[in-house]
Amino acid sequence: MVSLQTPVCEFGKPAVDFALPGVDGRVWTLQDCRGENGLLVMFICNHCPYVKAVRDRIVRDARELLDYGIGSVAIMSNDPTEYPEDSFENMKRVAEEYDFPFPYLLDETQEVAKAYGAVCTPDFFGYNKDLELQYRGRLDASRKEAAPPDARRDLFEAMVQVARTGRGPEEQIPSMGCSIKWKASA
Repeated sequence: MVSLQTPVCEFGKPAVDFALPGVDGRVWTLQDCRGENGLLVMFICNHCPYVKAVRDRIVRDARELLDYGIGSVAIMSNDPTEYPEDSFENMKRVAEEYDFPFPYLLDETQEVAKAYGAVCTPDFFGYNKDLELQYRGRLDASRKEAAPPDARRDLFEAMVQVARTGRGPEEQIPSMGCSIKWKASA
């Protein structure tokens, strides 16, 4: 397992469109997922201990961000051939078990992850209402274990700021997680 940190935020970089199948049987696009005041794009998976440590917090924050007009979407880009826990069937199970308040999408070709420049799980991209990147940081101080319950909610606070002002915080702490499991090149 390779642990990586995300690069710094490229403020203003536009969100990349996609059309990906969701665990609900529907194909979702960027426009379908966005909220009135912005969009949180998350690259997650089922097997990563960094994601498992914060799955309940991701759900909590995404649900609360709806009240601020921020939509959310989770994309799974790992190669499930090498990591069966990340299979589409297991994605359905996890989404149901945790009652995901956002679409959970499969990026089977990994083209969406590459287009976004995603490097790890979890990797968070926070966009304003114009779908310009404003946040590329961590959820909170959690690593492979959840941070204390009273830990600062970096991502949530940043996205509330984005919803209110259209701009993310200048200071952002990178997210950390498992590397995306890329398919072997043919």
